[in-house]
Amino acid sequence: MKHYDLNTFAAALDARRQPWYDHYYAMYSSLLDGVVTDPALMLLPLDDHLVHRGDGVFDTGKCVDGGLYNFEAHLDRLMRSAAAIGIAWPGGRDEILRLTHETIRAAGRRDCSVRVILARGPGSFGVSPYDAPRPALYIVVYALGAPFMEKHPGGAVVRRSKIPCKPSELAAIKNCNYLPNVLMKRESVDWGVDFVVGFDPAGHLTEGPTENAGIVTRSGELLFPRLENILAGTTMLRLIELARGRIADGTLRAVGHRDLTETDVREAAEMLIVGTTLNLVAVREYEGRPIGTGRPGPVYQCLGRMLEDDIRINAALRVELF
Repeated sequence: MKHYDLNTFAAALDARRQPWYDHYYAMYSSLLDGVVTDPALMLLPLDDHLVHRGDGVFDTGKCVDGGLYNFEAHLDRLMRSAAAIGIAWPGGRDEILRLTHETIRAAGRRDCSVRVILARGPGSFGVSPYDAPRPALYIVVYALGAPFMEKHPGGAVVRRSKIPCKPSELAAIKNCNYLPNVLMKRESVDWGVDFVVGFDPAGHLTEGPTENAGIVTRSGELLFPRLENILAGTTMLRLIELARGRIADGTLRAVGHRDLTETDVREAAEMLIVGTTLNLVAVREYEGRPIGTGRPGPVYQCLGRMLEDDIRINAALRVELF
């Protein structure tokens, strides 16, 4: 077994570069109080409770054509999640925002994803959060995938997950213990479908591993699950704001949240999946049966265009970084 010291460790890292490093652009670490742009140096300590206990929270935004979109909503949710598990960043919200902007600029990419992680921090290999004397902040900028419908214009195939849903108290916290989400994603890959969605013990629709799901009823209502049972997705909430503007012209009759059963899903005129990276997705098939006509429907077409325009040209929700 080889033994490394500070002088030989860097050379060992350099010799073990991987193809996926090309997708990693920049990382900030509060432990170093600086940024690295070499993926081989994007490291964190094993004794950070983030690593061995999943003790931390995160949020992920995106920069599109040089503009960071709707990031205040992501930062709001990050701070709520951190407060829920007792992590307080000493520099506050404004410092996190400034460091996020600086890390994106260091990456030099006009189109990218940015993930902000507030971790319990290093201090032990135990479970007690009090072993960590101070939290750690990590910000990573990496490649932004294309919106789902650009690659799959016919729409998505969805199945029902067998993984138990999170308790509502935990579902509302965007924490780094993502094992149920990982297992849901594994299902979708193993089953050869695009997404899976969960249902709670009462039989009500919850969410996907990293996405929100909703329906358009045959009477023209756009409905998503009640927020008590799901993570309040930033893109879902923004889509709801946009959709309310289409009630007056008759595109929709109502917009809101309610308990949705599997029967509601099967009988829907349209089923929609929404997420930060995905934008808006039309579902063509659920559990082997077509949704509506089996093609992207008129509400998807309308709201998909509105969301894309909002992302690209809404100056009120964009921070131009380049």
